[in-house]
Amino acid sequence: MSSREHDISVLNSLIKTTLDSRKGFRDASEDATSPRFSQMFAEFAAERGAVASRLQEEVRRLGGDPEDDSSFLAAAHRTFMDLKAAVAGRDDKAVIEEVERGEDYIKSKYEAALKDDDLSPSTRQVITEAFTSVRAGHDRASALKHNMA
Repeated sequence: MSSREHDISVLNSLIKTTLDSRKGFRDASEDATSPRFSQMFAEFAAERGAVASRLQEEVRRLGGDPEDDSSFLAAAHRTFMDLKAAVAGRDDKAVIEEVERGEDYIKSKYEAALKDDDLSPSTRQVITEAFTSVRAGHDRASALKHNMA
């Protein structure tokens, strides 16, 4: 696999995860009972959409076809969460706990990508910039969770 192909593969994996995160925030926005949390999660979803778009631009610049949909795994997770919600009911604390769990996952995916020594410097820079937003989202979700405790 060429360096360009490797970069595209890593970027597409991050795009898929970022789109999953955007979908998760959209779901959280719909599920939150507080208008404050609903609005906040909608803003987080928009931020993740912007991050995904920037990663998609980089894939195109490299000559690849960017991912444009979330993963099957995310769909399976959402189905499980819908089932869990039907049984247990939803409240803002439960929604925030799920958001924070998702944020732990996306943060770990970006951290792993940044440890990849085979990335080109330009792709690493794009991922580093995207990670700034991801880390900020993670930190906000973590603070929300701890404030709810």
